[in-house]
Amino acid sequence: MTKRYDSQKQWYAIHTYSGYEEKVAESIRQRCESLDMGDKIYQVVVPKEKMIEIKNGKRKVVEKRIFQGYVLVQMKMSEDAWYIVRNTPSVTGFVGSGTEPTPVEDEEMDKIMKRMGRDDPKHKIDFNVGEVVNIIDGPFKGFDGSINEIDPAKGKLKVLVNMFGRETPVELDGLQVKRV
Repeated sequence: MTKRYDSQKQWYAIHTYSGYEEKVAESIRQRCESLDMGDKIYQVVVPKEKMIEIKNGKRKVVEKRIFQGYVLVQMKMSEDAWYIVRNTPSVTGFVGSGTEPTPVEDEEMDKIMKRMGRDDPKHKIDFNVGEVVNIIDGPFKGFDGSINEIDPAKGKLKVLVNMFGRETPVELDGLQVKRV
């Protein structure tokens, strides 16, 4: 295999079987350590971000993979480094054209790292006061109501729900409603 390898440290995306990202990352780290390749393979990252999920009326911070089936590896591309990563179990290959691995652009890596480094989970509220919404989770599931107040810091909405002929304010999470 006579390839022109770039001796500078760059990020490469490798494709894995979906659901095996963590296992692949750990395998590459272990192989790198046992074969003393720390001077060629530097970091192995499974891109994740924190999200707020609501299950059974309780909010929970979870880490979600940003790219299913991909692991990012920072390495100096060489014959032996390529071989170690490529032949790790559950790795299907490098992302690139043909057989040539293509490095991930620096700007793209900056965006990914910024997205991963966010400490506060994201509250996504793109509703307006007065808008009619349908409640999709919690004890008022199935009811419609109009938004009376929005608290973007907490990710909460006050929705006026018509119950027994009168409007009752209900405090909900932004993830518990959807547009009608």
